[in-house]
Amino acid sequence: MKSIGLLKSIYKLGILFLLLSLIFGLAIMPALSAEKGPIKMVIAHHYPASLEDNEVQLSMVRFKDLVEAATDGNIQVEIYPNCTLGTEVEYTKEVQAAGKTIQSSILSSGAFSSFFPSYQVMTCPFLFPDFPTAWAFFDSDFFAKFMEQMRSETGLKYLGTFDDGGGFVAFTNSKRLIKTVEDMKGLRIRVEENPAHVAIIEALGAKAVPLEWSQVETCLASGVAEGQFNAPGLNAAMKFWELVPYTSWSGHIYNTLNWVVSDEWFNNLPENYQDIILRASQEAVLIGHGNAARLTLLGWEECKKNFKDAYALTTAEKAKFAKIAKPAFRKWYVEEFKGDEELLNSILNEVEKIYKSFGKK
Repeated sequence: MKSIGLLKSIYKLGILFLLLSLIFGLAIMPALSAEKGPIKMVIAHHYPASLEDNEVQLSMVRFKDLVEAATDGNIQVEIYPNCTLGTEVEYTKEVQAAGKTIQSSILSSGAFSSFFPSYQVMTCPFLFPDFPTAWAFFDSDFFAKFMEQMRSETGLKYLGTFDDGGGFVAFTNSKRLIKTVEDMKGLRIRVEENPAHVAIIEALGAKAVPLEWSQVETCLASGVAEGQFNAPGLNAAMKFWELVPYTSWSGHIYNTLNWVVSDEWFNNLPENYQDIILRASQEAVLIGHGNAARLTLLGWEECKKNFKDAYALTTAEKAKFAKIAKPAFRKWYVEEFKGDEELLNSILNEVEKIYKSFGKK
């Protein structure tokens, strides 16, 4: 009988212990949840913190507002501009590392190609005839499939493409106004440290001078290079007219910025949060397109006022440049870079299809 009584006592104590455990657990759950806090999304980019002179920062601020409002603050977006967290490559490697410290980054085409070499195909000269065609291409199913390949190779998920500095570039130089291919002959033109740019510029008859961005002003001032090319908005922001007197808007390269997020971090989010981020990023990119176009057009107006002479190539003149530049790029891409010629052809065909679709009623 004593054994039965003892067993009953142990049973009661066990139930009491279980109840106390449940009560204690319920009591500390809110505290633990509060201690864990909201999900942090750190975004790094290399553009200035100003909301007025570039297309990226304003888009990121809008993205932050949209995401934090839609998640009731459960995702907190932190924006680090101006390479605060390192170089483009350095902070994107952190994004690759499962997004432990930095979850997202925006990087220029050259830096992006170091993670996804196939992106060099987008350096093709005179690829896009206008802004609407470029924007539609980057928003197409074709490009989404291309960037899905990037995700599988890099662990980076694609969120969108911005127009780096305004997309279409313009020459500035100290010798003469560039209107024809013949005007390129012998000019020493600073290019990015990108072999594709070297091949294009030298095919056009100029001498390519590969230098990093920090050396551009010095090389123009010293005459190491006589010219360079960037979007008109950037040329105006840098006041290159103080160093060289001529500018020509050629549009021979369309510079891009790619926005990525850690695929592992993203996939660990609740599905509704994933949807919020994708929708907010779409709006942010659209805002970036409009702002980039505005800044580059305003920049071109400033260039026309301040350079000694300014000229925008006509469609016919661009075609003559393209007749030389495109085959030179193809030769470099296939023979030296060992790129996929079928991919290049499919991109050119897709761009042509999109362009023609805008001319149909």
